[in-house]
Amino acid sequence: MRVSELLVEGFGRLPDLVRGAVDGLTAEQLRWAPADGANTIGWLVWHLTRVQDDHVTELIDGAEQVWVNGDWAARFGLKPDPDDTGYGHTAAQVLAVHPESPEVLVGYFEAVSARTVEWLATLTEQDLDRIVDERWDPPVTLGVRLVSVLDDDTQHAGQAAYVRGLIP
Repeated sequence: MRVSELLVEGFGRLPDLVRGAVDGLTAEQLRWAPADGANTIGWLVWHLTRVQDDHVTELIDGAEQVWVNGDWAARFGLKPDPDDTGYGHTAAQVLAVHPESPEVLVGYFEAVSARTVEWLATLTEQDLDRIVDERWDPPVTLGVRLVSVLDDDTQHAGQAAYVRGLIP
């Protein structure tokens, strides 16, 4: 198996996890939090998509985030700020993420995912050793960054599925 095929397989599992977490829910259920200060399903899926959109865009030469194109931000009640990925959000900021519907969450995720998977298919083993972030010690390689994004997305998709099971 080529490394690009392995990455495509890993990232390719996320769409089913996202759909399973949100399909059939109402906009109100997407914004329901199991406790004060807890993350909502809508925020979790928005955030995992924003992280993938932001981080992968940084890796693709000349790419622009899907988030800043079209009307995605408005459909979440937000501004198209390319720096807002949800990292460090307060409880109030979590509650300010208002996806219109499960379809908008899935639509944004699928747009980001399709671009990611298409790009991943072009990678070689040598590409994974390229340093992409020198702010860390040791510096972060492309391979490490991609595993980090996949891990983060998988964890948040699992959290969203868990919260779905708590909806009264």
